[in-house]
Amino acid sequence: MIKVEAFFDKATFTLSYIVSSGKDAVVIDPVWDYDQNSSRLTSHSVDLLTNYLQENNLELHYILETHAHADHISGAQVLKSKFPKAKVAIGEQIKIVQKRFSSLYGFSSFKADGHQFDILLNEKEDLTAGGLSIKTISTPGHTPACCSFLIGENLFTGDALFMPDFGTGRCDFPDGSAEDLYDSVANKIYKLDPSVTTYTGHDYMPGGRKLRFSCSIKEQRETNIHLKENTSKEEYVSFRTGRDANLSEPKLLLPSLQININAGKLPTPEANGQSYLKIPIRS
Repeated sequence: MIKVEAFFDKATFTLSYIVSSGKDAVVIDPVWDYDQNSSRLTSHSVDLLTNYLQENNLELHYILETHAHADHISGAQVLKSKFPKAKVAIGEQIKIVQKRFSSLYGFSSFKADGHQFDILLNEKEDLTAGGLSIKTISTPGHTPACCSFLIGENLFTGDALFMPDFGTGRCDFPDGSAEDLYDSVANKIYKLDPSVTTYTGHDYMPGGRKLRFSCSIKEQRETNIHLKENTSKEEYVSFRTGRDANLSEPKLLLPSLQININAGKLPTPEANGQSYLKIPIRS
């Protein structure tokens, strides 16, 4: 029997998940808490995951990233430090994102080859974590490296697909594509069995409703406010590009991506032993 436990980080509206079967477990999208005003990192969110894993005597096999996040810092390395046997995995197209953002930050020695992660995932090879079988479904659009993870009858969609009353992810980040996201949702996710349960990467609780993070593909097809099963590609692309043109950048975009393209590792410390983030100045 597969069990899904959700953890909500209110500061970034992020959902992290522990998926387990028996004593085998994987974690999806852990958060490393970052206070931008003080530039201080704390591990409260990772501690919640750690405590749950330890209290239930679970063996953590993999830390799965649905993509390189632009709105929070990955807690993958903090979690791995507590569970050294766990491997950090992300979609193989992360190399595209690494190339784009290492150039933005002026990381001249950064190798955009994905070696920073333990495993690069593709659709041809399933992962096995003891009693868990994990199918990777490439779902680009929000970013080119976005993946969704199908574990049993549970699909973890990251930022590709939110709850039906919030729609789909934005596509205006570098190398994002509304056309690709339409194909990912309409031609991949919506082709799965309608009884499959989707789990979103964020919930922004529109209208002040209570937290919600899961629903069936059937409900998504019928009620998603951005993309229903009968929405045409032309309609969706026109809507998505128009909406994205008026969105502000996530406030943690520049701090988070330089860590997240590096698998959650901090920049190499300077001579004084302190790590520093680089923030490009735009004019």
